[in-house]
Amino acid sequence: MVAKGRRRRGPVWNAQQVRALREHLGLTQEQMAAELGSRQQTISEWETGQYQPRGTSARLLTLIAERGGFAYQAKGQGSRVENQEQDTD
Repeated sequence: MVAKGRRRRGPVWNAQQVRALREHLGLTQEQMAAELGSRQQTISEWETGQYQPRGTSARLLTLIAERGGFAYQAKGQGSRVENQEQDTD
């Protein structure tokens, strides 16, 4: 049982990671918004750092990343998403 008043921390996504995931998947902001059930403006705000995805949106990004083969690594109590793609050139 989770202690009262303590919330489980979910994944943390920053602006660069959101954009890298979207580009990795080959999606436009509109297409990504449709996948998440949000607005294109929301995706833009995440990618410019105006806001960060939280809660369900952050968890959905993590699921999409996993299914899309976007590498990330969990750190600490929450999951901190990290793009681990490397250039092979």
